[in-house]
Amino acid sequence: MDAFASSVITIEKKGHVATLWLDRPEALNAMGSDFWNDLPLAINELSCDSEIRCIVIAAKGKHFSVGLDIKEMGAALMAGGHGSGSDAPEAEKKNAGTYAMIRRLQDSVSSVEKCPKPVIAAIHGYCIGGGVDLIAACDIRLASSDAVFSVREAKIAIVADIGSLQRLPKIIGMGHVKELAYTGMDITATRAAEIGLVNHAQGDRHAVLAEAHNLAEEIAANSPLAVEGTKAVIDAGDGKTVDEGLEFVAQWNSIHLASNDLQEAMIAFMEKRPPKFTGS
Repeated sequence: MDAFASSVITIEKKGHVATLWLDRPEALNAMGSDFWNDLPLAINELSCDSEIRCIVIAAKGKHFSVGLDIKEMGAALMAGGHGSGSDAPEAEKKNAGTYAMIRRLQDSVSSVEKCPKPVIAAIHGYCIGGGVDLIAACDIRLASSDAVFSVREAKIAIVADIGSLQRLPKIIGMGHVKELAYTGMDITATRAAEIGLVNHAQGDRHAVLAEAHNLAEEIAANSPLAVEGTKAVIDAGDGKTVDEGLEFVAQWNSIHLASNDLQEAMIAFMEKRPPKFTGS
């Protein structure tokens, strides 16, 4: 199989950790058609790589992302009809095309959430619009002290439609979501940490990237079976009762508990050494 290649995304692998770089710094990592096409391909490659146990999403240049590339995709956004009047068939055709485009962009970001491996966002500079959609699909978010966040869509006459309105209420609570989405305001990294959008915000872009990699390596040192199982159990419990969640984890562990990794953990404990997990 050909290796992943993209003009806007770069992948680096070191040990059991991969960094997925937003790599269009000259455009402030604006998200054009190449990004939406290539993101799920990059995530799929890393999901299928048995050596990779944790993923860091970071960005090259001065900013994480200014969101949707309006210059490139603005015409497509304006192409939808209203489905009424004498041109109704043509309008319905345009609406169908707009719907298909939105669903494709949604699926692109959802590929991050559906990745079986933990994904950490390392954010610096602007994280606007589609950038917030992207980090909301990650498992853990870390930010530099200069990061600026905005659910900006209302300011450009769009209802945010790539996932922020669906995912953020589970991260920061509905009151904060409505404030951000109704106003389109910018918030600082300090405010983002206060409301729980990021775990914490400190240091510059280099510091937050180092912190993300340190955290990824700590995760990757654990049993990949246990970590991926933990993510699956947490995700499966979304919207379920406690009893339903307990039933799911009981079924999961009845299948996966007896593993070579568990045996290695027990032996390493007895021998007073760090375990060497293989994911089997």
